[in-house]
Order: sequence, then C-alpha cells, then structure tokens
Amino acid sequence: MSYRTPYSRVTGLGSAKEGTGHFWTQRMTAVANVPLMLFLVWLVVSLIGADRAQMVATFSNPVITAFTILTIVSASIHMRLGLQVVIEDYVQAEGSKLVLILLNTFFSYGVAAVAVVSLLKLSFGG
Repeated sequence: MSYRTPYSRVTGLGSAKEGTGHFWTQRMTAVANVPLMLFLVWLVVSLIGADRAQMVATFSNPVITAFTILTIVSASIHMRLGLQVVIEDYVQAEGSKLVLILLNTFFSYGVAAVAVVSLLKLSFGG
C-alpha cells in the first residue's frame, strides 16, 4: 500500500514538487561538466605563461569563449545544487537554512556573472 496520491505517482514529484527536477539538473550538469572541465584544463594549461595579448587573441575565438562560458554556467549551477543539498541535509534550524540557501544562490550566480562578464570583456578586447 502506498501513501502517495495517484497524481504524485504520475508526476514523480515529492511534497516540494521540485525534487525530480533538482535531481536531474544536478546529474545533467555533472555529465556536462566532464568534457567541459577537460576542455578548461586543456585551455588553462595551453595558456600558462601567456601575456594579455595572447589571452585576448585566444578568447577572440568565439568557440573558445562559448565553451568557456558553458563551463562557467554549468559548474556554477552544479555548485549551487550540490551545496544546497548539503545545507538542506546538515543545517537543522529553518531560519539559518533559508538564509544559507539564499546566500548560496546569490554567491553562485554572482560568481558566474562576474566570470562571464570578465570573459566577454576579454574576448571583445576590452
């Protein structure tokens, strides 16, 4: 005997109505991060010792810039979701939990925004 309603069995969502989406987003960003991080490691290693002119020349290639932005966005989403799970599991006080989840979200989006804007500025030669 199941305590779940027929609707919840069909949608596959828990009481918060977002658990499945959270799970799949975290898994999909993890899969996407494997090749993206390999690309980023290759890029960083290839740019060791490069001066500003070489960096601008490298990032003026739209493919390099696009893949780097994808890496930044995917990693920041994955970071936010992973830390959210840790906060939800280990912080007991509801008020503290809410504040930490908000700070986690702002921090993740802030890091991504600063990184993307900096990268775009570099790619346009600014």
